[in-house]
Amino acid sequence: MLTRLMSSSIRSLDREYNCTVRLLDDSEYTCTIQRDAKGQYLFDLICHHLNLLEKDYFGIRYVDPDKQRHWLEFSKSIAKQMKSQPPFTMCLRVKFYPPDPAALKEEITRYLVFLQVKRDLYHGRLLCKTSDAALLAAYILQAEIGDYDPGKHPEGYCSKFQFFPKHSEKLERRIAEIHKTELIGQTPEVSELNFLRKAQMLETYGVDPHPCKDVSGNPAFLAFTPFGFTVLQGNRRIHFLTWDEVTKLKFEAKTFHIYANQNEDRKIILTYFAPTPEACKHLWKCGVENQVGEVESDPDFCHCSGKVAKEVMEQSAKIKRDPLRFTAGMVPSRSCPSITHGPRLTSVPRTRRRAVHISIMEGLESLRDSAHSTPVRSVSHSESFMSSRGQLVEAGESSTSAIISDEAYSPSDSVLPTPIAEHRVEMPAARHLNGAPCSIDEEKESAAGASLEGRATQARPGRRVLQAGSNKASTNSEVEDVNKFILSVLRLFLVTIGLLFTLLLLLIMLTESDLDIAFLRDIRKTPEFQQFHIEYFCPLRRWFACKLRWFGGFVVSN
Repeated sequence: MLTRLMSSSIRSLDREYNCTVRLLDDSEYTCTIQRDAKGQYLFDLICHHLNLLEKDYFGIRYVDPDKQRHWLEFSKSIAKQMKSQPPFTMCLRVKFYPPDPAALKEEITRYLVFLQVKRDLYHGRLLCKTSDAALLAAYILQAEIGDYDPGKHPEGYCSKFQFFPKHSEKLERRIAEIHKTELIGQTPEVSELNFLRKAQMLETYGVDPHPCKDVSGNPAFLAFTPFGFTVLQGNRRIHFLTWDEVTKLKFEAKTFHIYANQNEDRKIILTYFAPTPEACKHLWKCGVENQVGEVESDPDFCHCSGKVAKEVMEQSAKIKRDPLRFTAGMVPSRSCPSITHGPRLTSVPRTRRRAVHISIMEGLESLRDSAHSTPVRSVSHSESFMSSRGQLVEAGESSTSAIISDEAYSPSDSVLPTPIAEHRVEMPAARHLNGAPCSIDEEKESAAGASLEGRATQARPGRRVLQAGSNKASTNSEVEDVNKFILSVLRLFLVTIGLLFTLLLLLIMLTESDLDIAFLRDIRKTPEFQQFHIEYFCPLRRWFACKLRWFGGFVVSN
């Protein structure tokens, strides 16, 4: 109880909260928000920071202390949604994958989607066959280091990059072969666009897997994509339902139901079981937000509405500003540098650095009047892309089984909390996620990043100054926490003294009154009470009576 009172006292003192959001390039954006700030305010700050106008595809994700992932709701208070104590840590992620990334209006949006899909490939969410994986990795390599140069790229240079959770030497040789022979002359922009076009064709594009079990107890992964609802089990896609076939989504405790009409006379119901009721509710919310604009309402199924994909694309087309200009060799001011998971080739500079030359305020002004709403997928819009996806050509094949990979689909990092660090890379051992530890692979990634930072510090002594400043800031934060703790203890002490004094006065009034109660009679008979009554209470009563008479006479005379 004491701990609860102290924590609530500290929370009441905080008028502002520190909030850290990890971006798609693993850099961190830190800001201070008011206690009653809504999610929309934080999201607008991040979009301002990134100079991002096509923002309806993105969302902010956080993980609660029970390791359950959530999407931040923009219409609600941030502090009320977070179940952990501040400072808050979250991450920016693609929430609604565009059906056709090439149709995005601005390059900065395509680049952020590229970073997300590349992250999906690394964490095993974008699982595909070996031939497709080699081509995707080669596109990433071309975007990172440019054309193959024997003088700069020694034998085995692909091993310095980690594109997948695990891969063989044979796959590395195939990646290098494609990079050397098939991608010569492609600029980073073209390579990234080709990467997205290839990824868009895969069965697992846009999959954010939710681990569940079927009615037989077999593990499976449920996901909602731009094109429909899919179920992955082993190395196969065992179900696929387009959005026009899905009629209803429903959840009860841990049970999740999908109602669909595949033909006029064929109705199916799929039932799966989530690990917890919270996970089942999160699964349902993701499905509703991804489905077509409005869903019918009944006692078991809530009403949901929002932008459909076509409206999002039309909104993007209304953006009126010059294309963002990226200049080679310039350090990015607003846009994000590329991610390379695992060690990077430090001797090979990136062939392109992005810098945004545009007035951010003008860009935000153009969208000031457009209220943010959750984009969902429109079936009529996504049909234009189905002809390029073999599994979507015929509606009758929508639920047939298809092989998606040479290996079983098991995105271990997707099941664990979204990786976020409360502190910088200089302190990888203290990485936590709102009380939940990060995944093992992310810890390895952080350790690799820390080793690179250590080598960079030797080459750049000025880095030590930044680290010293970070240590000083950490010390100041500890001092502030101690001061808050002392203040809360002092406040608790004063409140306790006040309560005891009030109870004492109440007891004296009761004992001196004419109430005839057994325990009061016993108190009045004690020698201590009689002594207090004669020596203290009676003189004090006479003094108060004298003062009242004097005050009454003074008032009458005037």
